[in-house]
Amino acid sequence: MRRSKLIVIDEADHTLFGQDAANLFQPMASRYEQGSMVVTSNLPFGRWGETFSGDVVAAVMTDRLVHHAEVLTLTGDSRRIRARRELLTKDRAGRE
Repeated sequence: MRRSKLIVIDEADHTLFGQDAANLFQPMASRYEQGSMVVTSNLPFGRWGETFSGDVVAAVMTDRLVHHAEVLTLTGDSRRIRARRELLTKDRAGRE
């Protein structure tokens, strides 16, 4: 992981559970201040303890992630939900 210029962990909050989630801590800790990471999650940091082996591990991971980070919070529907809504709207309009 240290040789890579960028590590991307997508949907970290629900793709990893139990021991797999706990195993993510060490690579993230070793990456701290050594290289860039992008981590996406549908959960706010305050709920990461539900996935990452408890609140203590989640707090340590969050601390390292946000220390030099730009944290972006996105709101609204995902592109998949928007596309589905548009499809349903077109389908209804076609029936009228």
